[in-house]
Amino acid sequence: MTTLNSVYKIDYVNIRLLILSCILAFIMPFELFLFAYGVLGPLHYLTEISWLHDKNYYSTDKRDVILLVVISFILTIVTMKNYLGLADLDVEYKYINRIIFIAFASSLFFAFIKNNLYKIIGVCIVILLSAVSDRLILVFSVFLPTLIHVFLFTWLFMFYGALKNRSTPGYLSVALHMIIPFILFYAFPNKQFVAITEYGKTAYTEFQMLNATIISLLNNSKPGDGDMVQQIFHSSTGIAVMRFIAFAYTYHYLNWFSKTKVIRWHDIPKSRSIFIVILWVISIILYGIDYSLGFKWLFLLSFMHVMVEFPLNYISFVGIFRELTGKGMKHSVN
Repeated sequence: MTTLNSVYKIDYVNIRLLILSCILAFIMPFELFLFAYGVLGPLHYLTEISWLHDKNYYSTDKRDVILLVVISFILTIVTMKNYLGLADLDVEYKYINRIIFIAFASSLFFAFIKNNLYKIIGVCIVILLSAVSDRLILVFSVFLPTLIHVFLFTWLFMFYGALKNRSTPGYLSVALHMIIPFILFYAFPNKQFVAITEYGKTAYTEFQMLNATIISLLNNSKPGDGDMVQQIFHSSTGIAVMRFIAFAYTYHYLNWFSKTKVIRWHDIPKSRSIFIVILWVISIILYGIDYSLGFKWLFLLSFMHVMVEFPLNYISFVGIFRELTGKGMKHSVN
């Protein structure tokens, strides 16, 4: 009963955090995102990777994560090629998409298959089938590492937790998490109460592609059509999109830290805690000096924490299915 009461308390805390994230995203979406990404983000990456490491990355063999780490390094090199003196390295966008697809699809085998031979066969099949991801290029290359990770997967984790604990406030937070984006898009005039500083415009340069892609999809246009900078920072659609992005990222981080007592990611050796704190402080300093510098410094870590979480994502998918069908689940996220 004590554990259950603790879970309920956390669910109520998350309801408050959802509302807080919504209000802040409405008032100052760009600055909120930049703060959350630059201050909360690095600590989240470091602590989650540490926690997943102690959980064997929710894979049937800890060595499986090597493929996900290698893919993270490859994608970092390709993305940061201009800053690494590799400007002549020409990689078609579809291959980046296929590599991310391989990481995501292979993780299904890592999560549930114990036989290494079957895993190798599964990964080989995934590689052969990777070309099919070309039809979903935006899903894997743009949205999976960003909004699917911070919004959809966060919602699924919340839903799984609510189902396991049969928590009424948990169900309420799950519903609220899905309703808030509609509130941010449609409930208020999008041009009011938006703080956009010159610093915010400059610092947000690294992230504009995501906004441009969503705006283009909503307007049924191409990312290069018209003055995209004007649309991102000053149009009603652009501000609504930014409010959703800021809310999704901010709550994603806050939700992680709110679960500290439940999943106990802080129960680690003191030496590792000191290492994490030092890297976190360095990261914040670099973001403070030059936001673009901080972004480049942490790109590998930010991408890697998405990749190595994939097996856990699959376990959550199956866990939700089994909870809904009354079959329970052997794996436990906690």
